Amino acid sequence: MLAVGIVAVCAVLLVLAFLVPRLSRHPERGAQRSLGAGSRAAGKAPGPLGRWLAKPFHSGSRAVGRSGSAGRRARGRMPF
Repeated sequence: MLAVGIVAVCAVLLVLAFLVPRLSRHPERGAQRSLGAGSRAAGKAPGPLGRWLAKPFHSGSRAVGRSGSAGRRARGRMPF
């Protein structure tokens, strides 16, 4: 369920970053902040379990950042 949500957020951010690059930063930061909170909460589990539980949130945060930057980069390469 978490993976589906992250994919949906990435797709929305990609389109938003392509259409309005400057306005896409705030939703991107919000998504990264919420995923970071989940990662911190899951990381409090003891031992290796904390690292394993936090990994999907950390990977999702990286994916959100990459999709936003990819949309802005693609917009910058457009000839018009």
